Amino acid sequence: MNDMVPIENIAGLIYQFRGKKVILDRDLAELYNVETKVLKQAVRRNIQRFPEDFMFELTLDEDRRLRSQNVTLKQGQHSKYGAMAFTEQGVAMLSSVLKSERAIQVNIQIIRAFTKLRHLILGNDELRHEIESLRTETEGNFILVFQTLDRLIREESIPVKKIGFTAKEKQTDYTT
Repeated sequence: MNDMVPIENIAGLIYQFRGKKVILDRDLAELYNVETKVLKQAVRRNIQRFPEDFMFELTLDEDRRLRSQNVTLKQGQHSKYGAMAFTEQGVAMLSSVLKSERAIQVNIQIIRAFTKLRHLILGNDELRHEIESLRTETEGNFILVFQTLDRLIREESIPVKKIGFTAKEKQTDYTT
C-alpha cells in the first residue's frame, strides 16, 4: 500500500507560490480519491487547523497564471474560485481531517515527496557552488580572450606602413 502513488508522480504536483512549495486542492483530491469540494468542505469545517503557513487560497490572478501554464486542462477541473494551496505541514494536517486509510497512506507518500525535493534542493547547493567557481574561473579566461581580441582589432585598424619603394613608370599608350 505504501507505493500506491509513486513519489515521482507527487513531485510533479508540487508548485511554488508565494515562496512556498505547495500542492493544490484539486491534485490532493485526486490523490485521495475524493471530490475537490469534499476536501474543501472538510478543510473549511476545520479551518483552525490550517493557519496561513499550512494552507492559503490562491488569488484569482495566481489561479489564472497557473491555468495558462497548464495547456491541457480537463473539462471542469478549474473552478471560478481560487484553489487552496497546501504546504507540507498542511498536507500532514489533512490526514487528521480526512480520516480514511487512503488519506493516511497518500499523506505518507506526499511527505516523502516533499522530503525528497528538499534533499534535491540541498544537494543543489553543492552543485551551485561548483558551477559558481567554474564560472569565476572561466570568466577570467574569457576576459583574457576578449582583451586579446580587442587588442587585435585595434591593431588591424591602425594603417600599416608599406615597406619598400614604389616606382612611378610612364604608361605606354597601346590604344593606337
